[in-house]
Amino acid sequence: MDEDATDAPVSRRQFMTAVTGAAAAGTAGVAGAQEEETTGEGGGGGGGGATEEVVVGPGGDLVYEPADLEIAVGTTVNFVWESDNHNIVVENQPDDANWEGTEGEASVTYDTGHEYSHTFETTGTYDYYCQPHVGAGMEASIEVVESLDTGGSTGPVLPESAKTLAVATTAAMLSVLSLAYFFMRYGGDFETPE
Repeated sequence: MDEDATDAPVSRRQFMTAVTGAAAAGTAGVAGAQEEETTGEGGGGGGGGATEEVVVGPGGDLVYEPADLEIAVGTTVNFVWESDNHNIVVENQPDDANWEGTEGEASVTYDTGHEYSHTFETTGTYDYYCQPHVGAGMEASIEVVESLDTGGSTGPVLPESAKTLAVATTAAMLSVLSLAYFFMRYGGDFETPE
């Protein structure tokens, strides 16, 4: 580095550019931290690509697990067979929905290892059953809602102390930069009159 360059005075324009950049960076950091706390990542609001799983015949039992499922619009439910001779027959669904259950007639069944998925785009209640085992109570329902109340953010939560520290740090940085500007503008050598 050139020796003369380090001793050169800083112009007001250079100083204000540095002050503005530092203030903007500090403010963006605080705003970003606050936004991260309020929105979280992958929250339950609105669904939008979430995936849930329903086990068909877990452990050889004649049930769907879970039997009652609540999901947000846009969620894909993946049905996984863990025992043999089961299917999914849609009993009722909202008027605008298009869920057809597993492929084939109600008598067609599937065995362990089979998987079937459907994305639910219409709000309402979907009731379904296993045709060979409906008499044994193998029935379930899915409730599709506009958004899920997850009881808070599922993303990282910034503690209040960290937000307070970020605000205090930004305020301290701005105070120091303001003081530095004052000294550059009006000089730092104060002589007492005689």
